[in-house]
Amino acid sequence: MIRRVTVPTLFPPPAYSHASVVEAGTRLAFLAGSVPLDAAGDLVGEGDPVRQAQRVIANLEEQLHAVGSDLAHVVTTDVYVVSSEPAVLSAVWEVVRASGLSTGPHSSTLIGVACLGYTGQLVEITATAVVPEAGDS
Repeated sequence: MIRRVTVPTLFPPPAYSHASVVEAGTRLAFLAGSVPLDAAGDLVGEGDPVRQAQRVIANLEEQLHAVGSDLAHVVTTDVYVVSSEPAVLSAVWEVVRASGLSTGPHSSTLIGVACLGYTGQLVEITATAVVPEAGDS
């Protein structure tokens, strides 16, 4: 069974869900890329990859909470950064490392890319998380 979730407190995605939860013994949530947009669809942190990464993590937390999970239950992420400079990628990674995503630790890939989907967007994170049963941690 698949349950697809669009988070009402986030900007509505154009043609996908914020998360998909699959029941297969353990419930997993496959989250769409978290982006640095506020609930009105405005870009947060224009030109600032660290600020955008902070917003992306906050939005990722919203996605996770909407499906009954949290940063500590993320098992894998892909972190996309518009840059070919290792220092910029490292600065974004520090935001990821400082978040609750470092609990575990989770598996991750940090990727420098040429472009992302929204004008001015510099950071995006996709994630897969376990959705614990009530009372599990």
